[in-house]
Amino acid sequence: MFLRRIMTGGMGSMLMAKLKETTGIVGLEVVPNAREVLISLYKRTLTEIKAVPEEEGYRKAVESFTNHRLRVCEEEQDWEVIEKRIACGQVEELIEEAQDELKLIAKMIVRAYFLRFINKSFLMVLILSSWWIVEWDPWGVPDDYECEVVEDTTPIPKHVPQHRPPPLPVEFHNTLEAIKSKRDVKDEPSDKLK
Repeated sequence: MFLRRIMTGGMGSMLMAKLKETTGIVGLEVVPNAREVLISLYKRTLTEIKAVPEEEGYRKAVESFTNHRLRVCEEEQDWEVIEKRIACGQVEELIEEAQDELKLIAKMIVRAYFLRFINKSFLMVLILSSWWIVEWDPWGVPDDYECEVVEDTTPIPKHVPQHRPPPLPVEFHNTLEAIKSKRDVKDEPSDKLK
């Protein structure tokens, strides 16, 4: 009786609400100590962003939202409240975002100092001639990755809307024919050359 009262009301219901079994996102596991992980990641972000020059807009933006998120994590104990106050997804997603931000900070540090010491006109030539220097690979998909395309030939039910593009206007076809006929006239040998 006593145990049932604890588990159905009062403090017991609050404890049961804090248990998260799944994120509902494939491949994203539940982090039981997400608040502590977020606090450590946000503190590390604020430390590492100091290497980016102060006048950079990126630094100002990162410091602003990271300070806000850190403040929320330090004020709140419950992961549900943290998710609601930050309003950018689940705490596990916030952890992934913070880890990605740390990776990006390292690239932005290199970029900031690279831009500071190199003449901008030379930089444009360098960027255009060798894109790999400043290339950002956000997805990290290897070059030899093969994607399997699965075609589903199941008929679509009639109540499901099918998003088909509307037919092209008549003017489009008229313009296309005019361009083709002009091209054909140019391709024909003229009598003047004979």
